[in-house]
Amino acid sequence: MTQPIIMHVNYCEQGQELSSIPRKAAQWGFDGVEFRRKRNGVDESTSDYLDALEKAVDGSGLENVIFGSPGPNLMQEDAGAREKEVADYIEFLGQAKKRFDSQWFNTFSGGLANPDKSIPYSDYDSQGSGAASEDHYLWATEGFKTIAKFAESESLKLGFETHMGYLHDLPVPAKRLVDAIGSPSVGLTFDYCNMFLFAKTPSIEDAVNTLDDSVFYLHLKNLYKLPGGYVMTSLADGQINNREMISKLQAKGFDGPISVEAPRQGDREVFAKEDLAYLQSVLADLKS
Repeated sequence: MTQPIIMHVNYCEQGQELSSIPRKAAQWGFDGVEFRRKRNGVDESTSDYLDALEKAVDGSGLENVIFGSPGPNLMQEDAGAREKEVADYIEFLGQAKKRFDSQWFNTFSGGLANPDKSIPYSDYDSQGSGAASEDHYLWATEGFKTIAKFAESESLKLGFETHMGYLHDLPVPAKRLVDAIGSPSVGLTFDYCNMFLFAKTPSIEDAVNTLDDSVFYLHLKNLYKLPGGYVMTSLADGQINNREMISKLQAKGFDGPISVEAPRQGDREVFAKEDLAYLQSVLADLKS
């Protein structure tokens, strides 16, 4: 099976029109785009957004439409509010399946910040799973058990992104959540770069072994850690060996889509083509 290569929409969030993004991605050689569930800073209804996107995708040659953040916010104490989030998310999944035949989704359980506001968000170890109670795991599990029933009926694959500030930020809590939900339709979107900013970053090997066969979707980016911060860079540069990561995941049976991201400044359209060429080269090497 050829693994689809997905362009994260953040390569084209520098003023590009939504109508141009599917065409650009397909022309550059990507198999799909991961769009956001809602556009940042745009006042529009979900229907209006999906209508515009459907029009843009039609005839573009784009094969895969994946949706990412935001997921349902299940970190709320109010049970009624959580139920509404679940219902709204299921409605969205249904629309994405109907309009785009989407199969994979990058999902989240809702942001989880430390209640002590004197702790900066950049102290990632104190946010997300580092601030979680048993209730937070229970709320996320209950909500996604309901979502999973719908996902199973539509043959969807939902992957919690390993992302700072969420319950599913690191391998152990992320795998705990997936195991508690216990659905073949719920797994993980593995983003190792997000883990690289924690005080103790697990090795690629340890992370892959912990997550085992629960990875549905892969996010790739790269960076350099610096004293007091970091600098994002290209996939082929930086401290993360993305080749090693893909190889170890494939050895575990991973054959899902691979998304590249561009969280750095500059001409991201150029970066998209450069990062795509690097990933295609790596996949060809690993296949030979």
